Amino acid sequence: MNVTMQKVHGSENDFFLIDETKLERPFTEKEINDLRTYLSNRETGLLNGSDGLLLVEKVDKGTSLAKMRVINNDGSEASMCGNGLRTVARYLAEKYDKKSFTVETMFADLKVRQASPFAEQVATYQVEISPVRFEAAAIPMETKNNTIINEVIPELSSELKFSAVAVPNPHLISFVDHQTLMGKEFEQIATYVNGNNPIFPDGVNVSFVEILGENELFVRTFERGVGFTNACGTAMCASSLMYVLLNNGEFNETITVKNAGGMVKTIVHEDDSDGYWMELIGNATVTHLISGALSDFTEGHFEKLMIKETSEQANYTAFLEAIK
Repeated sequence: MNVTMQKVHGSENDFFLIDETKLERPFTEKEINDLRTYLSNRETGLLNGSDGLLLVEKVDKGTSLAKMRVINNDGSEASMCGNGLRTVARYLAEKYDKKSFTVETMFADLKVRQASPFAEQVATYQVEISPVRFEAAAIPMETKNNTIINEVIPELSSELKFSAVAVPNPHLISFVDHQTLMGKEFEQIATYVNGNNPIFPDGVNVSFVEILGENELFVRTFERGVGFTNACGTAMCASSLMYVLLNNGEFNETITVKNAGGMVKTIVHEDDSDGYWMELIGNATVTHLISGALSDFTEGHFEKLMIKETSEQANYTAFLEAIK
């Protein structure tokens, strides 16, 4: 079976994107795991590996154009990925010649649309991030109260305050100074809550957030199933939400969120009926077009693949230089 795929990234949170609906049959779970194992490994994988795979599949129900699955670098499946969703949105927009539609994810059909480009020849897409939940069962977590909002967690730190929120991926957010943002304590805490621990049985994404100015943040994320990543879209949205709720931010205002891989913009909304939801706006970059036999992908015979590099990474790098 022949397979075509794209190497893509949103804020340099990178993936191999594969449209299973174009194949003669969907992948088996073993084939998905083999693809993830060989492609995504950061030391031996294709094109320096990736944070995971994005699979475009037929919808289970409803009117969305397609379903997105997110397979993390370690083989676990994420319920959502904001940076990945932007690249899937672009792929589907170009495939079906549509500017606005919905994509099915694990917990919700999410609105996506083409947005005004951040810079010349930097494709930019805007995606919905929802639903938002704070209760322990949604994270999940073990706590005396049903929520953790701006509280010290003694097992993690005697000083730092944390908030736990699912968007729907679970996130643990702490607002810190720059020294703490880049310090060793971050990795110690993130490793602990993603190992055998009494609070977060399934692990949790951890973000330290530095407030750079009004409506301007820097977010650094240790992603469950990945480790430190250049950017995590749902983490940047969760951080923006907690900024608005805890630091006198305003709903419906554009927030600039910088990260190790670049910059996005977010908007936090408050609905009377459903609580909160966010918009995530950022690049959707295709760096390589790849094709070959499935067996060459799943067995690591990368020398047999057809690989074409695009010019888009150069355009994105120029954008990064311009915003420094």
